Amino acid sequence: MSASLLGSDRPLADVHDLALVDLDGVAYQGRLPIAHAAASLGEARTRGLRLVFVTNNASREPEEVASRLTGLDIPTDPDEVMTAAQACANLLRTRLEPGAKVLVVGGKGLTTAVTEAGYEVVTSAEDGPNAVAQGYSPELAWPDLAEAAYAVAGGAWHVASNRDLSLPTERGLAPGNGALVAAVVAATGVDPDSAGKPEPTMYRMAVERVGARRPLVIGDRLDTDLAGARAGGYPGLHVLTGVSSARDAVLAGPGMRPDYLGADLRSLLEPHPAPSEAEDGWWRCAGRSARVVDGSLELDGEGPAGIDVVRAACAAAWSAVDDGALLDPAGVPELTA
Repeated sequence: MSASLLGSDRPLADVHDLALVDLDGVAYQGRLPIAHAAASLGEARTRGLRLVFVTNNASREPEEVASRLTGLDIPTDPDEVMTAAQACANLLRTRLEPGAKVLVVGGKGLTTAVTEAGYEVVTSAEDGPNAVAQGYSPELAWPDLAEAAYAVAGGAWHVASNRDLSLPTERGLAPGNGALVAAVVAATGVDPDSAGKPEPTMYRMAVERVGARRPLVIGDRLDTDLAGARAGGYPGLHVLTGVSSARDAVLAGPGMRPDYLGADLRSLLEPHPAPSEAEDGWWRCAGRSARVVDGSLELDGEGPAGIDVVRAACAAAWSAVDDGALLDPAGVPELTA
């Protein structure tokens, strides 16, 4: 069985009617804008592409997220934001009746979402919560995690807004909600349910809200954004401006592979050439080539840079692995777009 990236003769902004756009690592990096993001999203909108920003961060409310994006020259309304806090509240509804007690361990965005879902928010395990809703907040401290552990150990249902281990900031990668959730898991031995990506819940909620027929997921993380796209059956564009690198894409398993690859959000406005198989195991894309030989990735003589060599490398690696060949990670060089 072979596998490859998809191709499109038309820019993706002209093919799809909704873009489900991740925030950290795609639209911005911490408090800093990402190059070409605002201009590219603005141009995509003029072409008729609707946007919903879908984030695993449950600490901020949609109004706050919209304000930050607008301040970065990406004008956004609150109803164009879908947060993991909203997805977490939606997951609680699957088991809890309105009025149930929920211990919220997280930011105000999660507190608001749980309250609006009809639950009584409590602050202590001694209040007898039916569930613990845990989301990221930079203000979380040991006492908060301890209350969550006490409640979960006492039988409360543990629901995490997401399990991202890291969070991209302007200074680098910081511990994400998954790292904080792991502390509660270590103390209790109870594995929580998760509402955020890679579960496709938020994507489905956003698609239903807009009534889209041809959605496209855009993200920087293979293990959350693109895995969620795969899980939901949505095509996914991986941009190389955040956590997951080009090399990560080459080594990705089937459940995390993107359908399209781009250096940044300008790739929304460009055609995507499809890689094709050539002779002697080579895969080619727009003049660049790659193949797997004896467990190592071999590139053409033009070097490891350029988005088309990354696309060719992904096609070659995925095809080889899916056909049963071994690919040694040590044999995959760093690639840049």
